[in-house]
Amino acid sequence: MALLNAVRVNQGYYMHHDMLGEKGDFVTSPEISQIFGELIGIWYVSEWMATGKPKTLQLVELGPGRGTLTDDILRVFNQLGTLLDKCDISIHLVEVSPKLSEIQALTLTGGKIQSEIDVTSPVYMKGISKAGIPIFWYRELQDVPQGTSFYLAHEFFDALPIHKFQRTEQGWREVLIDIDPKAPDQLCFVLAPSATPATEYFIQGKEARDHVEVCPDAGILIQRLACRIQEDGGAALIADYGHNGNKTDTFRSFRSHKLHDVLIAPGTADLTADVDFSYLQTMTQGRVATLGPLKQQEFLKNMGIDVRLQVLLQNSSDTAMHKHLLQSYDMLMNPKKMGDRFNFFALLPHQRLAHSDQKVNLQHSKSLSAPVAGFGELVWK
Repeated sequence: MALLNAVRVNQGYYMHHDMLGEKGDFVTSPEISQIFGELIGIWYVSEWMATGKPKTLQLVELGPGRGTLTDDILRVFNQLGTLLDKCDISIHLVEVSPKLSEIQALTLTGGKIQSEIDVTSPVYMKGISKAGIPIFWYRELQDVPQGTSFYLAHEFFDALPIHKFQRTEQGWREVLIDIDPKAPDQLCFVLAPSATPATEYFIQGKEARDHVEVCPDAGILIQRLACRIQEDGGAALIADYGHNGNKTDTFRSFRSHKLHDVLIAPGTADLTADVDFSYLQTMTQGRVATLGPLKQQEFLKNMGIDVRLQVLLQNSSDTAMHKHLLQSYDMLMNPKKMGDRFNFFALLPHQRLAHSDQKVNLQHSKSLSAPVAGFGELVWK
């Protein structure tokens, strides 16, 4: 599994073409409606307010796609200019794809960028947003400067390499990839003949499932985020396909918006596996508080999606626009579409919840909402 994902990342899928949108392999929520990113922007500003309005705000996005989500968030920041005018805001994008970083720069700056010629600098590109906010590009999270940061990872963790394990009569065995002996030009799944080091390390004795997927890279990233938030404050919001430790075989592939055989033509299709949020929570090692996972429809409703939809409908007399807004709303909120398929999961400093008036259930946490009551509604009215 890890090998296939490595091929996809390093040999071309993410590196050299735009896989998003109708002409790509899949579509994401920010590409469906501007409302999605605006509501996430509401959450970040609200969290910034709840943490005492620190003088600096670093918005850090992992895998920013086309830059659409950050662009929509910045629209909210701009609308709340009087609230944020004394805050030093900067944007930090973690992106390995040269193709996507070009698209992000065009979306966010109009193409006004500068490549960093200092080979010792972790910044490989920088620019200024349309509203005058500095933007920096990095290849690794650890290169982003320390400081009060608000992290965002939308459909990022599901793209990281996984290990797959299967329970057998002989014990747990790792699922590996080999050359198909019946067709030398094809790949096939095989079970390891004995327990591998990964099996010994990742499979716990109390595991009730017969098939388990583990993403070590996700664990490492969560630990880094937890350490940063513990030291510097801020918050992290993760939105992705996922479950709370109950699903089994979720590894799949998409090409031209259709399911695709994961073993055919590695590096040419999107590979994904649902995020195990219970694993992410465990990997924080108690350094931060965790909220969620919460279904997308509930999170967006908490953020005021109904109010925002009505404002957009009232501000437009275009019948086609009305139809688009309603269809987009349905796609984001319908439980049979994206409403129940995507989840939100947050990391916050312990002291952020210690001083909250709300009683928070850290396992299910229906408090993944704007901490300032009615804040979303106030923004849109």
